[in-house]
Amino acid sequence: MNDLSLFLPCAAGVEEFLAQEVHALTGRVGQDLLTLRGGVRVLAEWRDALKLNLHSRLAQRVLIELAQAPYRSENDLYAIASGVAWEIWFTPQQTFKIETTAQHSPLQSLNFATLRIKDAIADRFRAKANGVRPSIETQWPDCRVFAHLTTDTCTLYIDTSGEPLFKRGWRQDKGDAPLKETLAAAMLAASGWWNPETGEVAPQPLYDPCCGSGTIAIEAAQIAARIPAGWLRRFGFEKLLPFQSHVWEAIKSNAAPADEVDGAPVLIFGSDVSHRMVDFAERNAERAGVAAQIEFRGGDALQRMPPAGAGVIVLNPPYGERIEVGGVAGPDSAGRFGAREAADVQGGDASGDFFPQLATHWKRNYAGWTAWVLTPDLQLPKRMRLKESRRVPMWNGPIECRLFKFDMVAGSARAKPAATAP
Repeated sequence: MNDLSLFLPCAAGVEEFLAQEVHALTGRVGQDLLTLRGGVRVLAEWRDALKLNLHSRLAQRVLIELAQAPYRSENDLYAIASGVAWEIWFTPQQTFKIETTAQHSPLQSLNFATLRIKDAIADRFRAKANGVRPSIETQWPDCRVFAHLTTDTCTLYIDTSGEPLFKRGWRQDKGDAPLKETLAAAMLAASGWWNPETGEVAPQPLYDPCCGSGTIAIEAAQIAARIPAGWLRRFGFEKLLPFQSHVWEAIKSNAAPADEVDGAPVLIFGSDVSHRMVDFAERNAERAGVAAQIEFRGGDALQRMPPAGAGVIVLNPPYGERIEVGGVAGPDSAGRFGAREAADVQGGDASGDFFPQLATHWKRNYAGWTAWVLTPDLQLPKRMRLKESRRVPMWNGPIECRLFKFDMVAGSARAKPAATAP
């Protein structure tokens, strides 16, 4: 299967980094690799689709485009879906699911649009397989079909990933609204600590002072250890008809991570005020195969001293909207971040504002460090009384955020006025 049109969706703001990663994995350039809004389109082979699933740290899925045509009604959708050779992708004995998204579609009901696409697929199988058709399965289908509707165009995809690619296979312990691994990788790319084009990481210590269940630190450690993002999980393409196990085993064999190097210095650090979350992070790191590459500690972010002389801080502090989107935070949200932080997160008043205090702590003790903070609060630099040297637009799901860069310069903290001599 040569010259497949693959679409890799990603979080808004991550497209350029994903294009660099896809170029490194496929070698495609020019018109074969297009950076679009919300993802990357690449003209590639079936083997490339498997490699992208295994290695990509920034893509949400790897989709194969099967049809794109104009439409005006649900009957047009039926005709478009009827013209796709679904029988070369899965069998009538397998199950499937259709997920429809739309952007300014004139159709009144997406449910009805989905139904018409389902009818077309079922009817085609009936005609090709003596009346036998595949069944719908909404939870764990063998095959996932994606339909995207714009104002006048319908695009149909077949999914090769199965579960979203941010599910790496190592996270079993998590707190409230954990950061997705794909977004953690995007933060590492934007900070410059990881180069998705070359795969190289900066020879600098990395520290997350509000590490939660360890997402940023574990993602960084796997990148440094050259462990493929999908090394521990299964993929949807394993149930599709073009799948050949010997081809997949060869791809995995070529990507096998090297054995751990004993005695290698630890350059990745994480800490959290909740010892429960630190325990979660350590267990997750063990499953991810990078426990020896990370040092996790308990401790308040306002009190922890630098784990090294200089380095990079990458931080996704808690904020109320993110907690609410992921589910209302329970009692542990205050326990994890401390009373001062929890009050500040939820927008309430506290005896001391967490972010100004954090900035003061950094200025006093983290000279030479660079901090990257992901937040939806566009006024955060003003609240921290710091001047950002860079801001990168980035979306955390439905939440528009900015990744702010702060350079900690020696002596940047305001000195207290000297006492007047008697």
